[in-house]
Amino acid sequence: MKNFRISLSILAVIAMLFTSCASSREGGGMSRTAKGGVIGAGSGAVVGGVVGRVAGNTAAGAIIGAAVGGTAGALIGRHMDKQAEELQRDLENAEVERVGEGIKITFNSGILFATNSSDLQSNAKTEISQLAQTLKKYPDTNILIEGHTDNTGNRGINQPLSERRAQSVANYLSSMGVDRSRMTTQGYADDQPVADNSTVEGRQQNRRVEIAIFANEKMKKAAERGDL
Repeated sequence: MKNFRISLSILAVIAMLFTSCASSREGGGMSRTAKGGVIGAGSGAVVGGVVGRVAGNTAAGAIIGAAVGGTAGALIGRHMDKQAEELQRDLENAEVERVGEGIKITFNSGILFATNSSDLQSNAKTEISQLAQTLKKYPDTNILIEGHTDNTGNRGINQPLSERRAQSVANYLSSMGVDRSRMTTQGYADDQPVADNSTVEGRQQNRRVEIAIFANEKMKKAAERGDL
């Protein structure tokens, strides 16, 4: 089922602190784009870097760590809003989240791969093809692809499997015309669970591929010039 929401990450909590102060001064609410600017005003790089490390270098942490903040960050956020809406519309089997100045996409690995396999299933290729079409429309972003497993099996199996699954997604996106130089892959085995590995449901959530989309240097410079 489609799920499109603003992630209430650590960064969002920090943003709320800034936003509440700004709102009290201005006597009104703020748009999502305006909040993006407040998040990093004055010290976006410092805050983003700290929160990124706290987040454990997950996809969300990578997005937060790459944030520029200020007016440029607000422009990037608005640009990402449009892209996220298209992804939410087109991806039937993924969770799409707006995080800070980027987008995080989560696929349950069962949708993409058979058990203990890193070969994309046929229905998964359709989904990744849809993702590729949107990524090609917005070329000025970096793409981080992460593979994650549950804690069943040993690390000697899970680590390379998580790496191969991330690489498999990247390779298929590349075959669909997405520039491979935009993409970085990483496997984390079971190091970054998002749910309880002691339950069947939790292990299913932990077996996943996460994709982080965030501004590259070209987009950041365009945002700083006000050209986005």
